[in-house]
This record gives sequence, structure tokens and C-alpha cells, in this order.
Amino acid sequence: MLRKLIVELIGTFFLVFTVGQCVVTPGAGAFAPIAIGAALMIMVYAGGHVSGGHFNPAVSTAVCLRGALTPANYVGYVLFQLIGASLAAAATLYLKHHPVINTPPVPVGPAMLAEFLFTFALCFMVLNVATVKSVSPNSYYGLAIGSTVMVGAFSVGAISGGAFNPAVAVGITLLGLSSISSLWVLIVGELLAACTAAFIFRSLKLDEC
Repeated sequence: MLRKLIVELIGTFFLVFTVGQCVVTPGAGAFAPIAIGAALMIMVYAGGHVSGGHFNPAVSTAVCLRGALTPANYVGYVLFQLIGASLAAAATLYLKHHPVINTPPVPVGPAMLAEFLFTFALCFMVLNVATVKSVSPNSYYGLAIGSTVMVGAFSVGAISGGAFNPAVAVGITLLGLSSISSLWVLIVGELLAACTAAFIFRSLKLDEC
């Protein structure tokens, strides 16, 4: 189990570290979503065979509700994902010389909807490409996961920050890229999306397809 937890920490670290390095000035500008999606894809391919390559408490929530992750392991996954995100934020702040960033709160309704929609897309896609025996193992799951985050960041990043991941939400809050008063908005939207994705997956019995 420890091996899985460490892989989850490493994967989440590099995802959030890439977010910080690409978004905090000087960053990657308009190319940031491409780098972030690619980083997630790389880490999923690197760690997917060990831990499932969640790197996201929302994904872990959906996988747990789907019945493919035990509640005890779920708690460990989330804890280590949050530790990885926090370490990544600290490393980014150090490398960026602790910039002072003042970010206004996001609009509650639009931001929650934006986070809900693309977190749902991410969780629903993960359940279908990474937890269904008829399509697993496959060679495209990492590309599908990274691409979903990239598309979401391009589509609604300007509205909510494009986290789609409670660990990323914590990371960007620690970096000052998102207001602390907005953290609950992001996390509520993301976790509601995870629960909805798992509910639809189980209701439609997509694991039998």
C-alpha cells in the first residue's frame, strides 16, 4: 500500500508543480494548459500500473464510489495527494522567489459549474477507460486523461482557474493563484461532479459494457 501512496504523492506533486511553474509569472502563458495536460499524462503512464494514477481526490472519490477503491485506501490516497500538492506549492514558491499574488474571488455560480462540468468529464472518462475490464488494459488511458484536463483548462480556466482536482485547488490556493475564499467553491463543485459521475456509471451499469 505504501508504494501506491508514494506514487500518488509523486504524481500529484509533478502535476501541481507544473501548474505553478507554468502559471506563476514568468510562466508558459497561453501554452500552460498543454504543459499541464502533458504532465498529467506522463505521470499517469508512469504510475497508473501501480496506484491507478489518480493524482486527484475527485477521481479517487469516483473510483471509491464505483467500488474499485476501498474506503481505507481512499483516505490514504487523498491524504498523500494533498501532501504532494502542498510540497509542489512550496517548491514553486521557492523557485519563483515567493511572489506576492493577489487574486480576487471567483464568481461562485459560474466557477462551481465550470469545475463541476469538467471534473465530471474527467471522472466519468476515467471510470470508463481505466476501471472497465473490457477496455483495460489499453494504451490510450493516459492520453485521454491528460487531454481532458487540457481541454478543460482551455475552455473554462479563465472562469474558475481550471483545477478540476481538489489537490490542485489546494495547490493554487497556497500559490496565491486562487483566493482562499474561493477554495470551497472549487472543491464542492469537484466533489459533486465525482459523485455524479460514479452514480451515472453505476446506474447505467457501464462496467458490464
